[in-house]
Amino acid sequence: MRARWGDVYLASSARAVSSCGDFLAATALVLELQRRGAGGFAVAVVLIAAAAPPVLLVRWTGRLADRADSRLLLVATGLVQSVVCVALAFVSGPAEIIALVAVLAAGLALTQPCLSALLPSMVPATHLPRAMALSQTAGSAGMMLAPALGGLLMGRFGLRVPLLADAGSYVAIALAGRLISTRRGFGPRRPTGAAGSGGGGGDLGRSGRGDPARTAESGRGGTAATARSGRGGASSTGRSGDRAREQWGVRRDPLVRAAVVLVGAVVAAASLVNVAEVFFVRATLHSTAGTYGVMETVWISASVAGGWWVARRRSSDAGLAVLLLGSLALTCLGVTLMATVPAVGWLAPVSVLGGLGNGGVNIAAGVLLGRRAPAAMRGRAFAVFGAVVNGATVAGFVLGGVLLAVVPVRATIAAAGLGGLAATAAFALPVLRATARERDPGRERDPG
Repeated sequence: MRARWGDVYLASSARAVSSCGDFLAATALVLELQRRGAGGFAVAVVLIAAAAPPVLLVRWTGRLADRADSRLLLVATGLVQSVVCVALAFVSGPAEIIALVAVLAAGLALTQPCLSALLPSMVPATHLPRAMALSQTAGSAGMMLAPALGGLLMGRFGLRVPLLADAGSYVAIALAGRLISTRRGFGPRRPTGAAGSGGGGGDLGRSGRGDPARTAESGRGGTAATARSGRGGASSTGRSGDRAREQWGVRRDPLVRAAVVLVGAVVAAASLVNVAEVFFVRATLHSTAGTYGVMETVWISASVAGGWWVARRRSSDAGLAVLLLGSLALTCLGVTLMATVPAVGWLAPVSVLGGLGNGGVNIAAGVLLGRRAPAAMRGRAFAVFGAVVNGATVAGFVLGGVLLAVVPVRATIAAAGLGGLAATAAFALPVLRATARERDPGRERDPG
């Protein structure tokens, strides 16, 4: 399979612009709510409205991302989101704002798994870590630029201009969808031997070669049924692809199941810290708002470096699972140490530690999912992953608010870090058992 790096750069650029626009709009909305005198409850409702649709719609968005033409989906959804964002710029009531934010999030619940599922179709499996690291770097760059730009535009022009800028970012998604040559779309089953044979269709623009990510990795005991059956043979390729799609699922794959649950637990802990950190920096450590922003930038910058470090490892699926465990432990260790710092200067090295782990988690989990999910189910797999992450984010926000009401800020952060370490330790043994089965081709993988 020829790598389509032009498509990777287009998708990554779209992610950078989209991330910047989304975070810019979120910054402006929070500042506007604060200016109006709205309390923490109103802010929490807006954040939940932004996070809940990917969780609630996961059953449908993943299937649509797999079955609809990816180009049509990205172009149509991007343009609709742009119109919704323009409408958001011209409403003022809290109910209208919350409703339109939820509609925007519903669109993201479609475009995010669609773009994520496209990446493994753009490059061979061996280049997938690098492609995902490029995508993460682009998204992180947009996130780092957005808060300062949002505050600047909000202070100079008010709420409308940042929201119109966000509308432009959705047009960029639609434009990227139109320009990306790699396409996915799996309709009704086709007869074996047709283009994209295997019953679920193939990546549009590729003649019946099946999924190269699975084919290239079949020797490591992945989802390709032919690698385990011992029967091989060209005549069984279509039937094996059918069985892989029928048998594979996030809950049935021990490595993916453990990875998704673990990432969800640590995202909940990180979201809890996001709620507490501003109070920790400003009230407990008596530092400035600028310092708080610098620490956020340090964490994000370190996450880019951590992601690239993992991307450069030539790891099997089992090796990626071990890297995921180590990255999760490093992230939670950084959060735990954050609770112990006596002065704000110590936050920088602690943020570097946690950020390195955070970036490693993002790449290891994304590559593991992209490799192991059959091509026709990647949209659903990434939709489930996104739903778990968004659900964990909401849970972390709620839990953070509850804990901050009853315990000191330092104790809240310590609880988040220790809870994440406990979750990592609890899943370490199942993950290591699963990796042992992956490395021993003589043992059948646990069907879950």
